[in-house]
Amino acid sequence: MAGKDAGLRIRVERGLRDDFLEICRAQDRPAAQVIREFMRRYVSENEAVREAGRKLPADRGDQR
Repeated sequence: MAGKDAGLRIRVERGLRDDFLEICRAQDRPAAQVIREFMRRYVSENEAVREAGRKLPADRGDQR
């Protein structure tokens, strides 16, 4: 795995955070690891969206 060199700060409801951390602890898994796995899966499942964005014409300027 490449080195981790960026952070992500999010705000969530306290109850959701507490439930998430409780489940992570019960599974003996770090919360950050679970979130990274989710992010990788989400990116993989939505790769078509990113690819579609790359195929847009270079000149997308305002055409009035």
